[in-house]
Amino acid sequence: MKTYTTFEDINNDLKRYQLERDIAWEELKLIKNEYKEDLHPLNWVSTALKLTGKYSFIALIKKWFLK
Repeated sequence: MKTYTTFEDINNDLKRYQLERDIAWEELKLIKNEYKEDLHPLNWVSTALKLTGKYSFIALIKKWFLK
């Protein structure tokens, strides 16, 4: 436990803790918005199309080489 000698030390720590709390809150809001964007249906479609394209490309290459 920290021992304080002056009220100025207490106030400085309180200000620091408040700033740390505000920063953490803003980071949480940012993460929430990122997840919200990731769960948007258009992002699902684009991800599915990318995966389908990669898989079909690999399947075509296998088909060409294994003939």
